[in-house]
Amino acid sequence: MKKLLFASLMILAISTSFAQGLQSPEQYLGYKIGSRYTRHYKIVEYFRAVAQAKPEMVKLEKYGETNEGRELMLAFIASPENMQKLDAIRNNNLRLAGMGNDKTSASTESAPAIVWLSYNVHGNETSSSEAALLTLYALVDPNNAQTKEWLKNTIVVIDPCMNPDGRDRYVNWFNSMVGKNYNTDAAAREHAEPWPGGRTNHYNFDLNRDWAWQTQIETQQRIKKYNQWMPQVHVDFHEQGINEPYYFAPAADPFHEVITQWQKDFQVMIGKNNANYFDKNGWLFFTKERFDLLYPSYGDTYPIYNGAIGMTFEQGGGPRGGLGVINEDGDTLTMLDRATHHYTTGLSTIETASRNRKKLIEEFKKYFEDGRDGKVGEYKTYVLTSRDQNKIKAVTKLLAQNGIEYGTISNKSFRGFNYTTGKEDNYTDEGFHIAVSAYQPKAVLAKVLLEPKTIVTDSNTYDITAWSVPYSYGVSGYATKEKLEISSLKNTTAVTEVNSAYGVLIPYQSLNAAKILTHLLKNGIKVRFAEKPFTYNGKNFDRGTLIILKTSNPSGWNRIANEACITFNVQATPVETGFMDKGADFGSPDIKVISSELKVAMLTGEQVSSGSAGEVWHFFERELDYPITLINATDLGRASLKNYQVLILPDGNYRTLNDKTVSDKLKDFVRTGGKLIAVDNAVSMMAAGDWGIKQKDDKSEDKSEYANVKKYADREAQSLSSTLPGAIYKLELDNTHPLGFGYPDYYFTLKQDAGVYEFLKNGWNVGVLKKDAYVAGFAGNKIKAKVKDGVVFGVQNMGGGSVVYFAEDPLFRDFWENGKLIFCNAVFLVGQ
Repeated sequence: MKKLLFASLMILAISTSFAQGLQSPEQYLGYKIGSRYTRHYKIVEYFRAVAQAKPEMVKLEKYGETNEGRELMLAFIASPENMQKLDAIRNNNLRLAGMGNDKTSASTESAPAIVWLSYNVHGNETSSSEAALLTLYALVDPNNAQTKEWLKNTIVVIDPCMNPDGRDRYVNWFNSMVGKNYNTDAAAREHAEPWPGGRTNHYNFDLNRDWAWQTQIETQQRIKKYNQWMPQVHVDFHEQGINEPYYFAPAADPFHEVITQWQKDFQVMIGKNNANYFDKNGWLFFTKERFDLLYPSYGDTYPIYNGAIGMTFEQGGGPRGGLGVINEDGDTLTMLDRATHHYTTGLSTIETASRNRKKLIEEFKKYFEDGRDGKVGEYKTYVLTSRDQNKIKAVTKLLAQNGIEYGTISNKSFRGFNYTTGKEDNYTDEGFHIAVSAYQPKAVLAKVLLEPKTIVTDSNTYDITAWSVPYSYGVSGYATKEKLEISSLKNTTAVTEVNSAYGVLIPYQSLNAAKILTHLLKNGIKVRFAEKPFTYNGKNFDRGTLIILKTSNPSGWNRIANEACITFNVQATPVETGFMDKGADFGSPDIKVISSELKVAMLTGEQVSSGSAGEVWHFFERELDYPITLINATDLGRASLKNYQVLILPDGNYRTLNDKTVSDKLKDFVRTGGKLIAVDNAVSMMAAGDWGIKQKDDKSEDKSEYANVKKYADREAQSLSSTLPGAIYKLELDNTHPLGFGYPDYYFTLKQDAGVYEFLKNGWNVGVLKKDAYVAGFAGNKIKAKVKDGVVFGVQNMGGGSVVYFAEDPLFRDFWENGKLIFCNAVFLVGQ
C-alpha cells in the first residue's frame, strides 16, 4: 500500500513539475524581452525548455548547422490531437500539392492550414527572434484561449533564427558597445555597426536573396524542409530604417503575372486583420509600397511561387535600433516596441489562417492542380542543351533542389523560342539536354525560373528584374508552346581513368575543368594550356585545353590527374607524344605554363562591398577549394604584395585608390608581373584615375530650356526612365583571348547600372556591348539607347603584368553560374 501511495505521489510530482516547467521567456531568461539581446544559444535553449514542458504540443527538429557550427532549428506547434498525427498531416499536405509518394487521395475536409513563420534572416534585424520567443509561449500557454482555438485549424512552424551567425555577430558587437544603460541618441556608437555588419551570414551572403538559388548552406538545409512541408502561409520577418513605421501586406506593384487573385486577396485579408490590431494600439503602418513580388529568391516570393501566401513584414529598427533610439519624429523606438509589433502580426496571421482554413486548403490544392493541368504560362516545355554535360548537371541540381521535375525528350523535331538568338528557331541538340514540362506541380516556379522574358511594368522594383536559368547558367535553351513527351533522364557515361607515360589532355569548357585545374595546382602539379586550337590523333582540341605532362611533374602526376577528372566528371584523353597533327606542339610558345605557386589575395573590410567580397571568398573556399588571402583595404598601404601573383578588388568604394602612394604601389605590383582583377565599382574608381580605362560620357542628357521643369508627382516615374535595376545583356565575346576560353563567342551578363566604358586603346576588349544588346529585364527607356558601344570585360597589359576589368560582376550572388569560369580564366589563365 505504501509503495502504491509512493508511486502515485511520484506520478503527481512529475506531472506537476511538467505543468510548472512551462515558463514565459521572461521567467526562463531572467529579464524582460526587449531589455537586452538574447544570444542565439539562449533562444535554442528556451525552445528546448518549452518543448520539454509541452511535448504534446511542441516538436523540435534540428535541420542543420551554420558555417560557424550554430544550430538551425524548426519548432512545430500543434494541438495535442494534431501533434499525434503530425507526419500524417504533412504527407496529406504533400498529396494536396500532388507531391505525395503514394496514390492515396488527399483529404481537404479536416486538413489544417500550415503557417510557417521565419525570423531573423538578416542577423542585425534582431527584434524578430525576440518576438519568436513570445509567439512560441503564446501558442502553448494553457491560459491563452485564443491560440487554443487557432491551433485547432493550423499547424505553426517557427524558424526562430535563420541566420544565427549574423545575429550573434551583431549581438556580440552590440553588447560590447552598450553601457550600463542604453543610449537613445542615434549618434551614439552603439547605433553605428561596423563592417561587415550582422546582416549577412558567415560568407557575407544575404540569405534573403538565396531562396531559389540555394548557394548557401543555411538555405540548402532549410529548403529541403520547406519542400517537405509546403505551407499554405509563410511570413518573413524583417526590419527597416529607424524612421520607418511597420510594413505588412498587401505588397506593392509589380506583381509577377503568375500570382493568383486568391494570393492577392488573402494578402489583403492579412493586412486588414493586422491593421485592426495596430489601429487599436495607435501604431503606425503602411502597405502596398516599396516591397514588390517579382524576384523569385525572397522569403515572400519563393513561397508565393510555391503555392503559399508569402509575405514580408518589416518593422522599423534594424542595426541602428539597438535597444532604443530616438527617431526623426522625436519618438523613442525600443526593442520591446519592435518585438511586440512582430509578435502581434505573427499571431494575427495565424488567426486569419485559422479562420480561413477551408478556403486556404481549397485554393492551395487548386494551385497545384492548375500546374499539373498545364494552365500556367504560354510555354509548355522548356528544353536546355549544352555540349558540356556538367553545365546540364548544374541545372538539374538547381531543379532538384527546388522540387522541379525534369527529364529527356526523344522527339527533337520542334520549334521554339531560342534564348540565344531571341527568335523562333528549329531545335538544335548540342550533345546533352534536359526538358522541363509545364505540366507538373511546380509549374509556376519552373516558369518563373525558366521563362525567357519576365514581364515587368514600368514600375519601381526592389531587386533585379531578369535571372532566366539558360542565361545565368550558360546553356542554350528553347521554350516551346508544344507539349513534348518527356521520359526519365538516363544516367550519363561515367568518366574512366586514362594512363599515359607522356601526358593527358583535359577539355576546358566548364567550371568543372577549372576545379580540376585548382585541384592539380594545390597538389603541386604543373599545368599547361593551349592558347590556340590543335589536333591530336585525329581529335580536335579547343583553346584552353589543359595539358598535364610527365615533364616537370612529380611521380604520381597521372594518378592525381585521374582523381581530379573522376571527382569533377571530365573525361581526359591520353597523349603519347608532343608532336601534334595540327597546331602547336607542346614545346611551342603557344603552350603556356600555369605556376603551381600561384597565390591569390583579395581586398576586404571597410571600403569593400561585403557582398562582393563574400562572393569571391565563398567561391574560392567552397567551390574551387583554393587558398585565398584576405587583406583589409585600409591596410593596403603597408601590406607587402610581393608574395602574391593575383590581387582581387571586389566591388567597393575605395577611398584608398585616391591615395597616389597606394595607387602607385598597385601599378608597381602589376608592372613587376602581378595581376589585378577589378570588379564593378572598383572599375569605376579606376576609371576616375589614370589606369587606362575611361567611362563614356552621357551625351543623351536633355539640354532643352524646359528639361528641369517636371511634375513633383511624376518624380518616381521620371527617375525610372534612367534606371537599370538588373537586366540581361548579350556581350560579344572574344573567345580567342584567354579570358574568354571555354565560351562561345557571346556571353550573357546581368547589367545593374547604366555605366558604359570606352574601348581600351592599349588592351583587349574581350566582352563588348554592341547595338541591340538588351535581352531581358527592366531598363528605362533612356537607358536602352545609351547602353551600347562599350567594353564590359577587358584586359590591359601593364609592364610585366596585367589588369582585368569586370565592369559587371560575373559572380553575382554566386548564382550566375555562367560567370564563374570567366572569373577563373582571369585568375589562372590571363597573363600566363
